[in-house]
Amino acid sequence: MAGHHHHFSLCFCDLMRLLWSLVMPCVYLSLALTLLLLLVLLGLRVWFQGRRKTRRAQDGGPAVAFFHPYCNAGGGGERVLWCSLRALMNRYSNVSFVVYTGDKGVTGQQVLEGARQRFNITLPRPVTFIFLRHRGLVEATSYPHFTLLGQSLGSMFLGWEALTAFVPDLYVDSMGYAFTLPIFRYLGGCKVASYVHYPTVSTDMLSVVRERNPRFNNADFISRNPVLSALKVLYYCLFALLYGLAGSCSDVVMVNSTWTLGHILALWRCPGRTSVVYPPCDVRAFLDVPLEGEEDEDELEEGWEELGGEEDGRGGGDRKCHSIVSVGQFRPEKDHPLQIRAFAKLLDRKGDGPGGREALRLVLIGGCRNREDEDRVLMLRGLCQELGVSDRVDFKLNVPFDELKRELVSATIGLHTMWNEHFGIGVVECMAAGTIVLAHKSGGPKLDIVVAHEGRQTGFLADSEDSYAAAMETILTLTPSAKLEIKRAARESVGRFSDQEFNTCFLAATEALMNQMVR
Repeated sequence: MAGHHHHFSLCFCDLMRLLWSLVMPCVYLSLALTLLLLLVLLGLRVWFQGRRKTRRAQDGGPAVAFFHPYCNAGGGGERVLWCSLRALMNRYSNVSFVVYTGDKGVTGQQVLEGARQRFNITLPRPVTFIFLRHRGLVEATSYPHFTLLGQSLGSMFLGWEALTAFVPDLYVDSMGYAFTLPIFRYLGGCKVASYVHYPTVSTDMLSVVRERNPRFNNADFISRNPVLSALKVLYYCLFALLYGLAGSCSDVVMVNSTWTLGHILALWRCPGRTSVVYPPCDVRAFLDVPLEGEEDEDELEEGWEELGGEEDGRGGGDRKCHSIVSVGQFRPEKDHPLQIRAFAKLLDRKGDGPGGREALRLVLIGGCRNREDEDRVLMLRGLCQELGVSDRVDFKLNVPFDELKRELVSATIGLHTMWNEHFGIGVVECMAAGTIVLAHKSGGPKLDIVVAHEGRQTGFLADSEDSYAAAMETILTLTPSAKLEIKRAARESVGRFSDQEFNTCFLAATEALMNQMVR
């Protein structure tokens, strides 16, 4: 037995000596590989800088490039892109502009024509489009698991494709692909700026997983399992660390709301370079519509008083059909089920008879992007049948702007239920249209939009089925003059989100970087 133990000790000592003898070769190999990597990166940086100098000598001036793989889409992010380009072109005449896009099957001229038709924006000078071939690398459908990490790594490859195609003086990420920033800054030697619509990961997402709260971005099987939840928290924390390091490379950071500002400051930790630049909301088409009751305010108030401010003794407002309109794509985060359930509770509160159930209608207006969205609409229709409100709910899919405008202008309430909406352009449009807004008590609507204007109320906030139903009932029972006062204050407040205000703030935020390039 003693001999066996002695033999084991000798074997263990031999093994340790062997491992120790391998340590120094591994250290030398690691140092050599690290040095080789640094030399390769330095060589790439010198090569890219040489290409930029050659290009600048040919063009006779600096170039600004925007990274926007979906620039032919028609959302608020694309409106920010075109307004940014227009503002910079009008200010800096000797700068050329480039847009990296992943759109296929279209020409640059068709993209510009689409911007003119959708947003009524025409650029004063030409812009060069660099068409990227691998946009699929940043699409969520390519990564059924570890989606955030997959998309971020994919954006780095797409950023590399963009940099090898064109080396700008200033690179602007206008879609939230923060992991492209180090590539352009450290390899391309470019100045870099960001406009952040929504943080890729946020402290709220971490809270949802920590609390094991099932939401659209936290599946039930994960929220029910403490081990999976702990692993997902670890994954999110590590990803948040990498995201913060990538974002901190930006020389200038612009965010679209106070809510986004808080998360970006917590993750990127560069307060001296970060500012809020509200997105430009095209509300001009709504502002020329007279507010309901504005011309005959006195007559409406007298009629209300004659009715005693009530209908059939229960209260409920003036004698007309009230539409409650929701505008938003049929995506899970928009939380349309909350709207339907709250509306069903409102109908229960109002009951039958004049001014009750038959006088109320919920109109859900939104875009369907794919089969998944269409299936979601079918599910919502099923919920309406289950709650017995199908006869009072209308679904209007992919409607043209003229119809959207008619619905908003004629609506009594504009409904919004997305938790932690980063901004809320639809809420701004409702306010401009003269619709009394009832928005979720979180995110951009709470912090930036539905806030007091010169001490006057601009709308209502809620965060549960019961509070939404109660708020809708309160709005419906307001006197005409009270409604008109809220509408006026709301419409006056949306001037903060105009194109002119955006131009001023965007140019102020980028002025130092632009001056460094053009001098």
